[in-house]
Amino acid sequence: MKSIYSIIAVTVLIFSYGCKKQLYKDPIGLLTPDQINTDPKLGTVKSSVVSSYQMLSNTLNLLGEWQWDGGTVTRNDFVLQDIASGDMQKKWNPDGDQAWMDQYANFSFTAANGGFNGQWSYDFEGVSRTNLSISYLTDPAITSKIGIDETLRKKLLGEVYFLRAYYYFELVNNFGDVPLLLKPLKDFAEAYKVAKREKKEVVLEQISKDLAEAKTLLPNTKFSDDAEKWRVSKGAVMALQAKVALYGKKWADVIAIVTELEGLNFYRLNANYFDNFSVAKEFADEEVIFSYDHQSGKNPRNGNGLCALQGWGFIAPTTNFVNAFEANDPRLLYTADIANQACYKLLGTTTTSNKGNDDAPNNKIFIRMADVLLWKAEAYMQNNNLPAAIGIINAIRARARTSPSVAGPLPPAGTLPDRNIATTDKALVNTWLVSERRVELGFESHRFYDLKRWETAKTVLVAMGKNFQDKNYLYPIPQGEIDKSGGTIIQNTGF
Repeated sequence: MKSIYSIIAVTVLIFSYGCKKQLYKDPIGLLTPDQINTDPKLGTVKSSVVSSYQMLSNTLNLLGEWQWDGGTVTRNDFVLQDIASGDMQKKWNPDGDQAWMDQYANFSFTAANGGFNGQWSYDFEGVSRTNLSISYLTDPAITSKIGIDETLRKKLLGEVYFLRAYYYFELVNNFGDVPLLLKPLKDFAEAYKVAKREKKEVVLEQISKDLAEAKTLLPNTKFSDDAEKWRVSKGAVMALQAKVALYGKKWADVIAIVTELEGLNFYRLNANYFDNFSVAKEFADEEVIFSYDHQSGKNPRNGNGLCALQGWGFIAPTTNFVNAFEANDPRLLYTADIANQACYKLLGTTTTSNKGNDDAPNNKIFIRMADVLLWKAEAYMQNNNLPAAIGIINAIRARARTSPSVAGPLPPAGTLPDRNIATTDKALVNTWLVSERRVELGFESHRFYDLKRWETAKTVLVAMGKNFQDKNYLYPIPQGEIDKSGGTIIQNTGF
């Protein structure tokens, strides 16, 4: 079987006079007949599922070799979300290295910026891989021939339905309307039909459908596989369902789903804030719901390359972000240790031992319970149940003030006092919520998404001196994808 890992473009290629020079290239999302194994073995099917996770990793050079200008050296979450939000700057000592990243700090980018190509490429390659797995696992002839156990088949299918939903949720929140690919494409005739943008609402419907399917297929246990705890669980599915409802402002649904998730008794706030990120606590903590399992020394490599970038001076806080923390909040040094120029949350240890390591073992955290509980607090607030919202905010603050600092001792008495539970000022509670999300989840690639869905991005970022405009609520479709489509994919307004 020809490896689908070699597919290096995202949308399909159209036979048009305007792009003849592109016709020799394989497009991502297009699996030609010689790339599809019509007679797979059980091992092939299992491997296809494992490969569907890979586009979530920070491993270096999964797509191409040091293609910085194409934005594919690693996932660009920290650029498109953390730098764009005003929380992060590219380097501790600003320089001209990778100047394309600086364009996100001041919103001076064009559609040709490689960061968009990187995000698009990773997500659509993930979609392509999940579609291949789904095609295997839903084909009765194949599943019968390989003799796969039905319980295993359902579990693997639940995993890839979740992953496809996750990749598409990123795509619609970054780009809006996007091509909707639901099966491997066998020829250019099929490619032509899908080389167009589908309405965001339609894509969101498919996301919800995939998640509903996944929930019925995965076991009612904390880990779907005790031997491989990194795999998608039912809890991860429910958490993403709650997030989809949150972004859709379906407040009652958010409360109901999170309440159901809590009822599983699988997840709660860790007593120690840093246990979420410590290599030593991976899959043994109580809070992390979904993460990517980086491992050192594997072939092919599967380490966390974001640690290498820290060794090269990348990933530094802005002054505005540092100033958002209250006095003695231990979360600040875990996120940005200015003296040692380190982000321990992203290194997996409270030393700099992983700084510069291009094959580090620490996981990438996508969903943890503190984030989910703050979604519920937001929903309570929007439904005018302010005491319930404040209670959750105070629980998050209590965990922070009872967590040891990087140096070891607990914060001094009086750190992070409870918010007034009797407050009836909804605007004030909203200010507390916004503040708590920023410091609790700093550098975890949530802030820019938050600012956009709250529709406050323009106000907040312009106040920080950034050139944010209304068009920036969506990122542009990568210009290369517009060009290769021969005009069937239309660019976002303003680009």
